[in-house]
Amino acid sequence: MTDIVNPAREGLHLAADAEQVTLSSGSVARFVAPGTATQGRFGLYEWRILPRTGSADTHFDKTFSESFYVTAGTVSLYDGSRWVKAGPGDFLYVPEGGSHGFYNDTDDPAAMLILFAPGAPREAYFRELAEIGAAGRTLTHAEWVELWARHDQYV
Repeated sequence: MTDIVNPAREGLHLAADAEQVTLSSGSVARFVAPGTATQGRFGLYEWRILPRTGSADTHFDKTFSESFYVTAGTVSLYDGSRWVKAGPGDFLYVPEGGSHGFYNDTDDPAAMLILFAPGAPREAYFRELAEIGAAGRTLTHAEWVELWARHDQYV
């Protein structure tokens, strides 16, 4: 009898194995299904945002779309033209080149799923942000611009 490869099993990424990083704000990004687990087709991340925490200033990405699905609390989402208070079940799709941003300006924690398509290698960007915060580094504006550009993020 020959072994049959189950393609679905090859993409199994158990919750216990999901890497997570904590940003200087205290917010946590958990790598639910990074591009390495989806053959680069998409990346899915859980983002847990502490109260009164800024997370992503208005920016755009040239090579991938982003989708936001709020799972808990209230997240302020920028849809390219206005800021909207989004709650559990609310969804925002942002195509490549579309301006967007998010933050939590409430007194309660919030959470959402963020989907990147195709599976942009955002893990390196999130890790770098966490390392900067953990080290207590303060970047100059030029250093931020260089970091963002390396990770296809333009303010």
